[in-house]
Order: sequence, then C-alpha cells, then structure tokens
Amino acid sequence: MNVIFIEPFFPKNQREFVRALHTVGARVIGIGEYPYDAFDDDLKKWLYHYEQVPSVVNEDAVTRTVKWVQERVQVHRLEATVEAHIMAAARIREACRIPGTSVQTAFLCRDKPAMKEVLRAANIPTAASIGAENTEEAWAFARDNGYPLIVKPRDGAGAAGTYRCDNDQDLARAISESGLERGRSVAIEEFIEGHEGFYDTITINGSVVHEFATHYYPNVLEAMRTRWISPQFLTTNRIDTADGYNEVKEMGRRVIEALGIETSATHMEWFYGPKGLKFAEIGCRPPGVRCWDLYAHGNEMDIYVEWAMAIVHGRSAQKASRRYAAGIVALRADRDGTIDHYEGMEEIQTKFGDLIIDHHFPPPGSPAGTVEGGYMAGAWIRMKHPDYDELRGILDTVGRTVKVRAR
Repeated sequence: MNVIFIEPFFPKNQREFVRALHTVGARVIGIGEYPYDAFDDDLKKWLYHYEQVPSVVNEDAVTRTVKWVQERVQVHRLEATVEAHIMAAARIREACRIPGTSVQTAFLCRDKPAMKEVLRAANIPTAASIGAENTEEAWAFARDNGYPLIVKPRDGAGAAGTYRCDNDQDLARAISESGLERGRSVAIEEFIEGHEGFYDTITINGSVVHEFATHYYPNVLEAMRTRWISPQFLTTNRIDTADGYNEVKEMGRRVIEALGIETSATHMEWFYGPKGLKFAEIGCRPPGVRCWDLYAHGNEMDIYVEWAMAIVHGRSAQKASRRYAAGIVALRADRDGTIDHYEGMEEIQTKFGDLIIDHHFPPPGSPAGTVEGGYMAGAWIRMKHPDYDELRGILDTVGRTVKVRAR
C-alpha cells in the first residue's frame, strides 16, 4: 500500500507515524515543509519518497503535489495527524479521490458549534452552545443561558484562545480579545462544572478496536492559567474494570457514529459533574502532548504500529495489557524569565527513579516557558505505576518537591 503522510518531520513525534507505517509494510510518501537534508538516516530510510511544499495547509500546492505523485503510483491513503492539518488534508483527499476521513466529518470535528448541533440531534448530552457571528448574538446567548460561559475559537484545540466569562465585564473583554467585535465568528458555550477527562480510540470502519481514558488534574482551563499549579494528566489502567467508564465508552461510540468517523484515531474530551456526563469536543486525530507515549508504556504495546495496522491492513495486531497507569506532571518555573536552577530532582530520583518513563529539564539559561504553553512547554516528568491512585499521589509529590527556579 502507498500512503501519503502529511508532515513527517515536525512535531518530533510525527516520525513515529512514519516509522509505524513503514514497519507494517506501507510505502510512505512524505509531504512536508522541511528540507529532506534535515532528516536523519532513520527517517530517510522509512520514507519511500518525499516532496517539500511551502505549507502543508496550502491546499493548492499540496493538491498539485499529490496529483504529481498519483501520476507515478497509485495512492491508497492520505493521512494527517496534527489538528491544524486535518481539514486541509480532507479537502485534498476529496479532490484527489483518495479514501479516508471525509470533508464533512473533518469539518464536524473542527467546528465546535456545528459538531454540537449534530450531537444534540443524536441525543448526546453536551453543553448549550452557538456559533456567534456578532456581538448581539453573544449578549443574547448570555441573557438566555446565564453565566458562567466559555468563549473560544470555533476550531481551536485545548485551552488556546479560551475565555471563561463570569459576568458582563468578562464577556465584554472576551468579545474584544477574541475578535468577535471585528467580525470573527467564535464558539460560545455553557460552562460545564465537573471533572474533565478525555477518551481516545483507534477505530476501523467505525468500530472501536483500542480505547483509553485519561483524567486531568486540575481541569485544563485552570491548569493553563495558574502558575503555581503543577498540572497532571493520567491515563487509567482500569477502563475495563472500574465503575463509570462504560458510560464514557458508550457515549464515545455514539459520537463516532454520529460524526461518521471511520478508520482513524480519535480524541474526545468530556466532563462529569452535577449534570452528569457531558460531551465536550472531539478530534479525528490522535491526542496532543505525546499522550500516545503514555498509552504505549502503560499497555506494553506499540500504539503507533496499531494505528498503522488499522490504516494499512484494517485490523489490530496487539492487545492493550492495562498493566500500568501512566501520567505526566508539568513543572512550571516560579516566574517568567530564564531558568536558573532546579531543586528536588535528586530526592525524586532516589524515591521513584524506577517509575520514571522519561523527563525533560531544559538547561539553565533556557526560557522558563509560559503557563499557557501547555504541559510540555518547560520541564516535565512522565511516570508509570500498576496502581492508578498510587501514581496520582506520586505525581502530586513530584509537583510539590521539584522546583524550577527562574531569574
């Protein structure tokens, strides 16, 4: 099978998808923005052919390149795994008549108001929401639904560009800073109180073949706004045995069916609180922040190869062991600036060294990283343990013990 893969070089873990496709027997044709000479020997070996384009979201340029490839070999699949590339890839796929995620499905997985309209029609519980085109619609939504509410980009990912509004003053600020008052359409949603997590799958022809549940501590919006917090997310190894996950899994399957997702990775955010389980949003792509690495370590499997098996052969080859819970704790600098030194790492290494998967500590003199930058913007540690509750407590200890001092 000949598979075009969009952007094999960046971000760093993109190479893992190329490796996996090569491993299961695909001829991988890369299209990306970076020069071939920048690739290491392994990436060059895994690629059957590579074409550079000015931008992988320049649909005209990529479409021309894909058609050039199609004049030489039959292209069986065209795959993209980065959120910002998904819509362009779907349009190019359709223009070149290549199987894969449709434009309609890609749109519904990108545009939050349209997504939620479809899911409400399928009786899937989700927050009240609109796609606001002007300030009058925003104020009307606030009058009808009350506060708190959330304003965010229609096609955003994570907490980027997201505002929580608790009153008229907050909404006025969000209207101004989001660009709504200058004509930019935004998503406005009821704020859902409760614990936040995500449910990820690999699907084949719409059926779930692998599934994982992960929890945020604290919720993302708080984590990305508060410097002193060392935020975590943990994937559980109890998804098949603990009470409560059946409801999450059942909702995830209904969402996948309603949106027409076929053979793909998926990443679905959810909330559970006083109003019960509520759908938040979904992407037809793997989760970010290298979360798949946690699934691989926790389940003793090569999840990238499982994705490639789904794409190339339409079947699964490995079973998740559920042996370990796995998680990451982000370690924020105590202020903006540059990193001066670290404290507490020796103690953590002594106590928990055998549980550490990997870690990242930028050298002194490096930028301290911003709070809004996310879980891997600065220092971090990833760990695993057979007991989920034990791991959560250990990550709490790491967050309290390791200090990143900046100047």
